[in-house]
Amino acid sequence: QVQLVESGGGLVQAGGSLRLSCAASGRTFSGNAMGWFRQVAGKEREFVAAVSRSGDSTTYADSVKGRFTISRDNAKNIVYLQMNSLKPEDTAVYYCAASKGSGSVFGAGRVAYWGQGTQVTVSS
Repeated sequence: QVQLVESGGGLVQAGGSLRLSCAASGRTFSGNAMGWFRQVAGKEREFVAAVSRSGDSTTYADSVKGRFTISRDNAKNIVYLQMNSLKPEDTAVYYCAASKGSGSVFGAGRVAYWGQGTQVTVSS
């Protein structure tokens, strides 16, 4: 059974940091690009960041550029999202995603597997 399990979410004050982790099990994702999306209740799920299968190419939403960093450890089958300088508008459920392809540019329509999500709440 393929699973993506996120961890690291929580409550943090504005300006603080969190690191999300996504542990994959059931198969290796070293051949797939991986990414993070987020969703606020009542709104569409939006792209946050993605990393290519090798880890040498990354893509970010404009709203998080310069504050968030995505990385991966293929030996451990884990993807990370380091979030710094958090803002209240970053509050959302964050989802890990495995792409159907290998490149670091992909949208929700190209996701093969989703995690269950982890809540991030940033207080002002």
